Amino acid sequence: MGSANIVPWWQAISIRAEVVNASGQIDDVQMSLYGTVYEARDLRPAYADPTYYGKITYPTRVLVDLLAGVAVRLGGGNDYLKGGNALKRPDQGMGGGKSHALVGAYHLGANPSAIAESDLGRAILERAREIIGRELPANLNAPLVVVLPCDSMTPGAPDESIDGPARNLYERFLWRLFSKDYEKYERYKPFFNNKAKMAEALRSLGRPVLILIDEIMNYMGNASDGNSVLAGQDLEFLRALTDVIDGVPNVVGLIVMISSEKDPMAQSAAARDRRTDINALLERNGSRAPVTENADFAAILRRRLFDGIDSEAADRTAAMYLPILRDPAWTKQVWTATGGTWAGRFEEEVSRCYPFHPQLMQLAEEEWAEVSGFQRVRSTIRIFAATVYALQQRARSGQWAPLLIGPGDLPLSDTSVREALLDSGLLADERSVSNYRSLAENEIINLDQTKGAARTLDLKRGPVMWGTANPRAAERAATLIFLSSIVGHRPGGRRGASASEAKAATVVPDSAYLLADADGVIEDLVNPDGGMSAVEVVAGQGNNKPARYFLSTRLTHRMLVNNLRKAVTDAERDRVVARFAEVLSNSGPFRKKVFIPADLNRPSRDVLATAGIDDARTTRLVILDPAQFSLRNGMEEETLRALSVAVGLGDGSGRLPVEWASSAVYAIADTQRRTFARGLATEYLARERALATPEVQGDEDLKSTGLSQLAEAKSNLEKHVRRTFQHVVFLAQPDPVGDRVLDQIVFDSDTQTALDGTQVWKALVERGKAFDSGLFSAKALDHNLREDDYNRPLSEIRDAFWGAPRLPLLHGGERDLQQAIYDATVAGLMGIVDAALMPVAVTTPGQVNLASNSLRLMRAAALEGQTSTGSIALGTPSDAHVGGAEAKAGGLPGREVNGAEKYVQFTLVGSLLGDHEKTEGLARLFRALYTNFDEGKVTFAQGTIQLVLDAQSAESIARAARAIGLNTNIRDQS
Repeated sequence: MGSANIVPWWQAISIRAEVVNASGQIDDVQMSLYGTVYEARDLRPAYADPTYYGKITYPTRVLVDLLAGVAVRLGGGNDYLKGGNALKRPDQGMGGGKSHALVGAYHLGANPSAIAESDLGRAILERAREIIGRELPANLNAPLVVVLPCDSMTPGAPDESIDGPARNLYERFLWRLFSKDYEKYERYKPFFNNKAKMAEALRSLGRPVLILIDEIMNYMGNASDGNSVLAGQDLEFLRALTDVIDGVPNVVGLIVMISSEKDPMAQSAAARDRRTDINALLERNGSRAPVTENADFAAILRRRLFDGIDSEAADRTAAMYLPILRDPAWTKQVWTATGGTWAGRFEEEVSRCYPFHPQLMQLAEEEWAEVSGFQRVRSTIRIFAATVYALQQRARSGQWAPLLIGPGDLPLSDTSVREALLDSGLLADERSVSNYRSLAENEIINLDQTKGAARTLDLKRGPVMWGTANPRAAERAATLIFLSSIVGHRPGGRRGASASEAKAATVVPDSAYLLADADGVIEDLVNPDGGMSAVEVVAGQGNNKPARYFLSTRLTHRMLVNNLRKAVTDAERDRVVARFAEVLSNSGPFRKKVFIPADLNRPSRDVLATAGIDDARTTRLVILDPAQFSLRNGMEEETLRALSVAVGLGDGSGRLPVEWASSAVYAIADTQRRTFARGLATEYLARERALATPEVQGDEDLKSTGLSQLAEAKSNLEKHVRRTFQHVVFLAQPDPVGDRVLDQIVFDSDTQTALDGTQVWKALVERGKAFDSGLFSAKALDHNLREDDYNRPLSEIRDAFWGAPRLPLLHGGERDLQQAIYDATVAGLMGIVDAALMPVAVTTPGQVNLASNSLRLMRAAALEGQTSTGSIALGTPSDAHVGGAEAKAGGLPGREVNGAEKYVQFTLVGSLLGDHEKTEGLARLFRALYTNFDEGKVTFAQGTIQLVLDAQSAESIARAARAIGLNTNIRDQS
């Protein structure tokens, strides 16, 4: 089958003029808000024209949603709240399209009519109409756009032509807000941290206001270290602005700050503190607003590079590949084995990706985008722009070019393509870049296309039937191996490319090129005698599992780990944290430990609802996977909602019919500490993979270093996973007749962890949620039972200790309850009766049948008048004097009481300390408590006292408490 009847992509579609004029090296991929707004007219980039911007911008769903929300906040009148949060934070890493979004927001506010003529503008206005239920005014009510391009601003060094008399960030904001109106500027200038005045200033314009702040940390980072007063004022301004912006109608702000884990810039301690403060402000007052998704790559690329797509040419090209896609031999040994999903829906994928091959697009979307240093859209556009230009020039000069541009078709002989790849962030350091630049030159193809191991194989190949249709087969396979090697490890820990992937990269839609031919190309390429000398061949394991090929450079252990660290995906990192959490946790006194793994494809509440947590009469320590559940730092709302559902709280149909929620205690990670643990998990996984590489296994020095560093990484990870689990959540009912609530204990000490069941139980004891070993006495039982608990079957009373949050959890479970009931009957506090209300005597705790539905507990007073005649003796009570009571033969034990006992409860409050008379009264209260304890009048006591006092006195009290075995916590008062 030939390609004579098809119009190839380089003729069917037109590459944008700016790509051609720059010979594929487009220099405005990273858009500049400053350049758009403030650059001199003859120096402004092309996208400063809103019409051109609209042409090159694909209306992705997330970008349209973001800008539609902005449009509604600005032009929605009294319905502005439907536009969502007024403060939005475009949420991407480096090269993720944030500046592109800010430029779009600027055009939307400054030139709404022009942007409305583009596909993007029409999509924005249509989405806004869906949100608000009506058309927005064409000019969005003439908003004022205030632009602070912080990547082009220096603290304390304003540009007079733009900033006028302003010095700090607030003054620069005012000067722009009032359009250089000096009188208004002076009126509001003193109020850099006054929220009311700032809101007044925004309202005074009488028109919508759009605030755009780009790369705030370029300004608030190390550059602000030189003037702490100015930095403090700038931070106070941001604090006031982020607090007030949502309260002023028709005002909206976009603030860009790259997240710390994705920002490669080294920062001082002061700058890191400012970043933490600003991040907290944005998390509290704003909403994250992603502007691209991996699935948008193909559409973004095609809109950026081409004037339009010929869908008919795409369909015809796809049809040419179908015979080989459906060939049984190719299917069994190549398409099925590559692991890609594109082969099964090839026509649909070609329509989406044309002129790029789906195999290449999958590599960019699913693998490159996961590498932390790779700058997503920006890097991809540069690589693909250089590629399409180079291949177009090659085709126009009469040389061979592919009908679909696959991963083997990136021409490494072209300097622009090769450098775009090496500088994209896929490699971790300059030495690796240099090493792989040499590999490209020596192992694949040099710049004049005359040398390189793979290129030589193609040039020296004898006559074959497919020679004209596929003259660069070895180069294409080698390029695929090169691309698969520079990322270190691919998802799942894979290294390099499989034989199936390499064969797939050589395919052409020509029936003369057979699977056997592809096998021969690969065999020649990896043959050390005539092919690539730097390739490592990792033999396949199992039945017919293909080999893998990896282009190796000699790296230090650190360089190797750095490369592998970037290839660790978020999912792999989170699985390591979860695995360590599960292994490090223990049940302690809890009867059972339950680990709930994350399932990010389902809502958190559904994950807990189907986890089988509700287990009868069993205390459970439930460990929640940090990948889906965490508390604090503004990220806890979804977790708390899910927990409420899991314990049966809430209203409506979402509430679960749980019976044993009180005896399930949840160990949950802290959001901020989880971030640190995740970083250590990435480090651990990278070192684990580094140790397994052939380079390390074959070098005793590297192996020794790898083993030592892996052990250290494991120890660090274990320590911080333990520290990450700071939170204990449980169902509580502080008032026995009040509402059930979620209660929480937070471990402040680094030596405490919610993964340790023993520590959790001790904390529950201090909170009054549980009893420690041997402390649940007859008195404690009497104190915890309500009047309506008496005359209930023993089985119901037993179940209540696991299902009713008003009752404490018991360290020994049913044994503790049996012992307490037995001791209570011996002490004459209560008795056991049968269904006919006849007393039942027991002689051992084991005879208290907690499973009985007929035996019941009754208070001793209710049994007065009942004689021993007809009573059921389950044993012979001892005649010994027990607990101050004589055991009466044949009946219930008697009780000697000096007057009826009373239960006393009071709550200490801080307000008692502010008045001299109340303070004296509090002292008298403690003296009365001392007297009653000293005289032995207190038969039951339980509670927690929290005091704040001077350090010496605190240490003295703590020593006294510890001396009698009380679990005491003493810490600095923050």
